[in-house]
Amino acid sequence: MILCGGLGSRLHEETEFRPKPMLEIGGRPILWHIMKLYASFGWTRFVLCLGYKGQVIREFFLNYRSHQSDMTLTLGDGKPPVYHGNPPEENWEVTLVETGLNTQTGGRVGRGGSYLQEETFCLTYGDGLGDIDLAALLAFHRRHGKTATVTGVRPPGRFGEMEMSADGRVVQFNEKPQTTQGMINGGFFVFNRRFLTDYIRPDADLVLEREPLQRLAQDGELMVYPHTGFWQPMDTYREYKLLNDLWDSGRAPWKRWR
Repeated sequence: MILCGGLGSRLHEETEFRPKPMLEIGGRPILWHIMKLYASFGWTRFVLCLGYKGQVIREFFLNYRSHQSDMTLTLGDGKPPVYHGNPPEENWEVTLVETGLNTQTGGRVGRGGSYLQEETFCLTYGDGLGDIDLAALLAFHRRHGKTATVTGVRPPGRFGEMEMSADGRVVQFNEKPQTTQGMINGGFFVFNRRFLTDYIRPDADLVLEREPLQRLAQDGELMVYPHTGFWQPMDTYREYKLLNDLWDSGRAPWKRWR
């Protein structure tokens, strides 16, 4: 399940006409990159919780083959397009769920929950990427046996960091490294299905990160999977540009597929 319904207000100039998950990295929506990451581990059934400008996401997937394949058109005779080859994503199963314009994150999970078919499911946000080993994350979740797992990440630093010698000489310079203290919610959750019945109600518009996760923590049912590798949200134009620069340079850490 991927949460795709937020307003993306901090990227207003880019999200005025499209939802944030459809902002492109290297010519493809960040949502596509997230789905490709999951698919690289063999997970190809997706539930997308739509909200703000959800029709843009619907159109993308309804016309996916025409977006991704070469085609031949014979103009004027009414014949359908002839597609050349199939995109590698042809085996994806994508369920598009309208969860409301102003619905909170927990409310979106509740409304999309009826389309989840497995006992265990993954959930993440539609605007963040990382080089997370999703197979190891799932194995960790199954070992501890609790209801939920959240991936804990170290947030990227806001400023450059310098290491200096005693005489003031710069020994090492790192441009905006990740912080070394504390962890934050990086998305990439794993839940057991009982989360939908015991902590999320379909008729309640809850903020996922408040009551549901707080109750899980109080009940001892929430574990953290620490991830110390690459993780980057796309909340600002600088972060949007950073992700594109990484992709364009061929150094995108999240790219596990060919």
